[in-house]
Parts: sequence; structure tokens; C-alpha cells
Amino acid sequence: MKLRKVTAASAAVLALAVGATACGSSDNNSSSSSGGGKKIKIGIKYDQPGLGLKEPNGSFSGFDVDVATYVAGKLGYKPNQIEFVETKSADRENALQRGDVKFIVASYSITDERKQKVDFAGPYFLAHQDLLVKSDSKITKGTDLNGKKLCSVTGSTSAQKIVKIAPKVNLKENSGYSECVSSLQSGAVDALTTDDSILAGYASQAQYKGQFKLLGLKLSNENYGIGVKKGDTATVNKINDALTSMVSDGTWKKDVEKNFGPANYKYEPAPKIGVIVQ
Repeated sequence: MKLRKVTAASAAVLALAVGATACGSSDNNSSSSSGGGKKIKIGIKYDQPGLGLKEPNGSFSGFDVDVATYVAGKLGYKPNQIEFVETKSADRENALQRGDVKFIVASYSITDERKQKVDFAGPYFLAHQDLLVKSDSKITKGTDLNGKKLCSVTGSTSAQKIVKIAPKVNLKENSGYSECVSSLQSGAVDALTTDDSILAGYASQAQYKGQFKLLGLKLSNENYGIGVKKGDTATVNKINDALTSMVSDGTWKKDVEKNFGPANYKYEPAPKIGVIVQ
């Protein structure tokens, strides 16, 4: 794999970790609560087991949630001062541009196209695009999808990669991955494509145990970054400092194993903050 630097802004990752007072209540989307405390809005996914999932009781779980909570803590926010906002793939750039959230931690792959609209801190995780199929499926590679039905999510880059591999694939796009998994379970589609981390999270859920399998194709390198409003270099630098601390103090590894361990997912080592794996 080849490496390249993300941006000049990311060079600040060598700075010391940000103190608790780094980000105050004057932030655009921070506001005073009835108790006088500051708040921060962070975009996450609500339907990605292992990464960002809203539980039936209203709580949130997943690696992205843990990363967001750690970073917010370094910026001076306690867990009860965080408001998690659902940001679906197709709306992530708009949510940042509108100022709906301060930053987004939502399996958000860093791409040149997206960097035209938003800035990124990180990467904080390296995933790979893969295919999820039924356990008895005969599909073993991307070209096997010609003439088959493939599900992906609107706004995701994964589907377009598969179309290049299998031009005759019948693509179905949904608003969320949960709908795709249901379609795969029912036989309405033959495969689901997205990052292996997301697919592993679904495959490991109790209600799907033994029904699906990952093909392990590693069709791409997906460098997960934290999205920040374009031009907000100061926040990018603060988040990079926080991510550097998360890796160095062992929290990153602990949280990865907690969220992905049950799925026997073979994750990559922590990426170097500020360096993209090509």
C-alpha cells in the first residue's frame, strides 16, 4: 500500500494533546443548556452495528461513537454534553455546511472529491470494501455480480466501484444499510457492498448469526476520517491531537476490540494520523 499526506492542516498531529478547555461554548453549534453547561452536536450513523448504532433504549454504541466521545472529551465536553445527530451518507457534507453538527464520525471515507467540500481530521481507522452474501451463495468475486442484484446506500462510493467491476450488475440503493441487510436476508438482492467493518457488524448480530458471510475481497482502502466544516482548520488540528492521544494511550485498541472482537473481524493496525493509505 502506498502512503501520502492528507493536508497541511493534518501536520499538526505532532502537537501535544488538547486540553479540556480547547473548545468553548462559543462554537457554532454549541449552546448553553438549562444548567449552564455547553453542548456539542456530533454527527454519527444510527444503523451501523459495531460503528454507530442507536439502541432501543435511546443510547448509542459502536466504535465511531467511542471515538466521537473520546474526541469530545479532549475538546472539553463530558458525555452528557454530547448530542448525537443522525447523518446519513447522502447528507454528511450538507450537515457540515449548514452547521448542523460540529464534526462527523460516521464511517466517513476520505476522498479527493469529498475534500473539495469538507475538511478531514484523521484517518482514525482503515477499512476495506467487501461483499456480504448469504452463507450458501456461489458468489466469490466481484465479476460474479454481473446479472445479479446488488444493494448499497445512496451517497456511498462503494456501489460505483462494483459497477466498474461488474457493469451488468443490477444496483439497488436504499437510504440505510439496515434495509439492504433485510433485502439480502429475504433474497430480494444477492449481495450487499460497503466497508468490511460495517458488514462485519451486521453479520455478527444475533438475529443474523450464520446467515451471511464476508468474501474478504479488500476491493479498496477506506480511510475513515472525521469530517469538519470546510476551512475550520483549528478544529481539524484539535481533533488530530485528540486522535493521536487515543492511539498512544491504548484507548483506540481497547475500543476496536470491544466493538469488533465478537465478529472475529481482522482489523488493520491504527493508521498514522494525517497519512492516507492508497
